[in-house]
Amino acid sequence: MQELGKIHQLIISFMGHEMAFNLEVIAMTWIVIVLLIVFGLFTRRKKGIRPRPLQVVGEMYLSAFYQLTEDALGSELAKTYAPLISALFMFLLLSNWLGIIPHLQEPTRDLNTPLSLGLMGFVIAHYAGIKSKGWKVYLKAYLEPIFFMMPLNVIGELSKVVSISFRLFGNIMGGSIIILVVSHLTYSMVFPPLLNAFFGLFVGTIQAFVFTMLTLVYISVQIK
Repeated sequence: MQELGKIHQLIISFMGHEMAFNLEVIAMTWIVIVLLIVFGLFTRRKKGIRPRPLQVVGEMYLSAFYQLTEDALGSELAKTYAPLISALFMFLLLSNWLGIIPHLQEPTRDLNTPLSLGLMGFVIAHYAGIKSKGWKVYLKAYLEPIFFMMPLNVIGELSKVVSISFRLFGNIMGGSIIILVVSHLTYSMVFPPLLNAFFGLFVGTIQAFVFTMLTLVYISVQIK
């Protein structure tokens, strides 16, 4: 159980402040990034009219998420935001699956990762809203239905970041805790691996999809 709370940190002093970097999360994140780059390179390698199996998988995946983005944002904005939505889901999916491999852990098990992605979606959504509606209409929305509701409207927007981030973090961390507890309480060679597959594959896939779709919905709400 000791490995759950063990964190290998790199602490750097900068201008009188100490900055702590979680080395394991950084390493796991780069593993995910490298795997995605390799997948992309192999997918586009030797493209042809008769696609290879990996090319078929890539084209089906991109077509599905482009269609989802187009349904939410329209055909014009889908060209801008579909790559973001597709990349976000692939990153989250592989991050959530990484814990299935022995001696590796999910980057999303650290709150900094989902919180950073939640903040990224928040900034992009509000940037899209300002670009689509203009500053005047954008700010006016915070005064509805009555002007003194503005603080609640602002809190409501900020709470989206907390909600989307802690949902992902809680599910991934909760799954890791359950697997560790069960592994230490039972000598079964079957039950813990089944739990690992369930939380890694099933729950990890669902949570990656939910996070991605909520980000897409937040962008859609802001531009309309």
